[in-house]
Amino acid sequence: MSPSNTPFKSASTSTNSPFKAASASGTPFKPATPSNSPFTPVSEHRQLMMRANRLLGSALIEHNLVKFEDLEVANERLLELSAQGDYRQASVLGILVNEKKVLREEDLIQLAVEEQGLGAVDLRHYDVPDEVRKDLDLAMCWATWTIPYDREEDFHFVATAYSFSQAVRTHWEKKLQGPVIWQVTSMEVIADFLDRLQLERDTPTKASASRPPFGTS
Repeated sequence: MSPSNTPFKSASTSTNSPFKAASASGTPFKPATPSNSPFTPVSEHRQLMMRANRLLGSALIEHNLVKFEDLEVANERLLELSAQGDYRQASVLGILVNEKKVLREEDLIQLAVEEQGLGAVDLRHYDVPDEVRKDLDLAMCWATWTIPYDREEDFHFVATAYSFSQAVRTHWEKKLQGPVIWQVTSMEVIADFLDRLQLERDTPTKASASRPPFGTS
C-alpha cells in the first residue's frame, strides 16, 4: 500500500474531499465543547500535554493566527487549569477558541488542509475497527488531542486537532513505529469519540452486545 492508495485522498477543496473547505459561512466542524469524562494523566501524559500545547502555541504565533499577548494569557490559563486538575479543559487551542475567542478552529483546520496537505476526517462517520479501539490509551489521546483510528498493512491513520504541534507528531510517529497518514479534525470530534469509547469501556457487557458504530447516534 502507498499513500496514494489510502482511503482518503489528499486534502483539497474539491467535492471529493471528506469535508467541504472551512469557511465563515459553513464549517466542517462545530467548536469544541466541554466534556465531563475523567482524564487524570500520569506524569508522562502531563509532560507530553504541556509540551504539545507549548509547541502548538509557538506554531500559532509563527503563522500569525494569534497575538503574543493572547497566547501569554492562554498559557497562564493552561497552567491554572492544570494545577486544578482540569486536564480536559487544559488546552491552549480550546482556551483561545472557546474562552478568549481570539481564534477560530475552522481557520486552523483550513490552514492544515492548505499548508500541510492534510485530509479531513470526521470520526462520527467512521466505524473504527475493534482491534484499534481496544488498544487506545485514552489519557494519551486526551493529552495530545489525537486518535490513531485505523491501520492498513503498515500504515497508521491518525486524526488530530493538534497537527501544528510537532511534539504531537513526533510522539505518535515514534509510538506507532510505521508510516503515519495524518488527518486533521476538530476538538469536538476528538472529544465525542473518546467520550463514546470511555462509555463503552465503562459498560463492556452492554456495549459488546449491541455496539453501534462510531458515526451513528
